[in-house]
Amino acid sequence: MANNREIWDKAYKASPIRDADFSTMSGIPLEPVYGEDDGEFPGQYPYTRGPHASMYRSKLWTMRMFAGFGTAEDTNNRFKEIIKVGGDGLSTAFDMPTLLGIDSDDPMSEGEVGRCGVAIDSLADMEDLYAGLDLASITTSMTINSPAAVILAMFVAQAEKRGIHRSKLGGTLQNDILKEYQAQKEFVFPPRQSMRLVRDTIAFTAAEMPRWNSVSISGYHIREAGSTATEELAFTLANGFAYVELGLQAGLKIDEFAPRLSFFFNAHIDFFEEIAKYRAARRIWARWIHDRYGAQAERSLQLRFHTQTAGVSLTAQQPENNIVRTAIEALAGVLGGTQSLHTNSMDEALALPTERAARIALRTQQIIAHETNVTHVADPLGGSWYVEALTNEVERQAEEIFIEINNMGSGSMLEGVIYGIEENYFQRRIADSAYELEVKFGKGRRVVVGVNRFMEGNEDDSLDTLEITGEDEERQLKRLDHIRHSRDQAKVDEILAKLAYQAADPAINLMPTLIDAVSTYATLGEIMSTMSGVFGRHIEVPSI
Repeated sequence: MANNREIWDKAYKASPIRDADFSTMSGIPLEPVYGEDDGEFPGQYPYTRGPHASMYRSKLWTMRMFAGFGTAEDTNNRFKEIIKVGGDGLSTAFDMPTLLGIDSDDPMSEGEVGRCGVAIDSLADMEDLYAGLDLASITTSMTINSPAAVILAMFVAQAEKRGIHRSKLGGTLQNDILKEYQAQKEFVFPPRQSMRLVRDTIAFTAAEMPRWNSVSISGYHIREAGSTATEELAFTLANGFAYVELGLQAGLKIDEFAPRLSFFFNAHIDFFEEIAKYRAARRIWARWIHDRYGAQAERSLQLRFHTQTAGVSLTAQQPENNIVRTAIEALAGVLGGTQSLHTNSMDEALALPTERAARIALRTQQIIAHETNVTHVADPLGGSWYVEALTNEVERQAEEIFIEINNMGSGSMLEGVIYGIEENYFQRRIADSAYELEVKFGKGRRVVVGVNRFMEGNEDDSLDTLEITGEDEERQLKRLDHIRHSRDQAKVDEILAKLAYQAADPAINLMPTLIDAVSTYATLGEIMSTMSGVFGRHIEVPSI
């Protein structure tokens, strides 16, 4: 009977390998993996050491840079610059009105249009956003949640107008509404109605978009809100289990949609804890998805994730230091086996990144990938007493949290997560953890260079930053006004009436009608308002 190394070796030899010099700078040849013959290897259940046998020897992670500001035309130009300097995946940031599902001419949008991301009001903006980009070969990630189904409909509609069939589109829709209630707070509809839309996108993409990840289950924002690494891991995977149960309730088979679920984790500054978190995440997911939910397909069991360096770790003081922080955090993501990585820019504590700062952030990834040789060996820290012990402890603490959530749901992780949101369980734990960390910063028990120690030079913190002017907002408003006056309003009214009728029937998948609606140039705000007329709007009631 073959041992684990022999099984791994067969899988490795079947993998395409990059043309690279797999040796140290001194010429010492490097094995693709190290470990005992009967130990666990990359690509073997439960995938602690990585989802694939060859890992980065076959393919480097996707260097996905986050971009979005001003109008769609502005962001399109930035996308093209990212691709020109070596980026191979696009990640779209939307402005606050778009994230909240309102149009740029809504009174609540004044002063926010195009500020923290790109403004998208209609299909015309989506057409401008991706104009001239080869969407059949470039993967696209869109960081959007409550209006995610509508934005996906726009993305599909603009691609098919260009002759690119939806089945050819590759990328990821964040679409993780649960963490919005837990941490980020950009929700519109009540939780159960929002989950209906997530269900619809899961079913639609499973049937018609085989290259598309329907949900990017996101711990990033949970961590940014103040959670610990263990809470980030546990809450994120609990949300993942909730989406699995949602898909099963919709009548889908686990192996039909689980391979299209991906994850999005934070890469914070506690180097080894982050690596342990990623390793534990893969192990927990594989075990739960197989043992509890009955998945058999290897792709279902393999947790794949995108990583972004920690925005909350960036400082406005001595912003050049953020380049160092980002490099260390990115290295943790790589050593932890990420499939995709975004590196923050040094100026993001002050403003949206300038083109120069974004280029430095991308070069950080390229240096790690091509100069350090860390990509030559899979899971190079595997077997370290420290890393293995830390991985086990992170897993143990996460399992304790799962027991609490499962009990809250009387045996259902879906019901437990929703109950936890309604009772502020997640919100309270995150707030407590954030407070405890801030106390340590305030007392100097945790050092932040340039903030509570080593502050010499803070007076020299001047840095050129990107400025979004009122002219950008005016251009967007004129664009929207033109769309409203040039479209066929009768068709818009007809399709919105159909959408309202179908929204009242939870058995109907709304994605086809949403694609029809955006194709009439109905706006994001009009579509979201139509659905809120049926679903209602969520108002969070804080615990007292």
